[in-house]
Amino acid sequence: MNELTQVELTTTQRDLLLRGLQFVRSSVKLSLGESRLPDDQRSDQLEAIETLEQQLREDLASQPSTNLS
Repeated sequence: MNELTQVELTTTQRDLLLRGLQFVRSSVKLSLGESRLPDDQRSDQLEAIETLEQQLREDLASQPSTNLS
């Protein structure tokens, strides 16, 4: 089931979220040993992270350049 949730973020909050996603992506890519997910699950997670990053970047590009932080 996919639920859609909308949130309003300031530019600073969006930038912080994008930076955090970089760490999450690295964690998924570099996980080793017992914490490593099967390759298909890792690929799915990496794809979901990439999709979310693209959505945030597109939203950022379409917003007027006001900084509400």
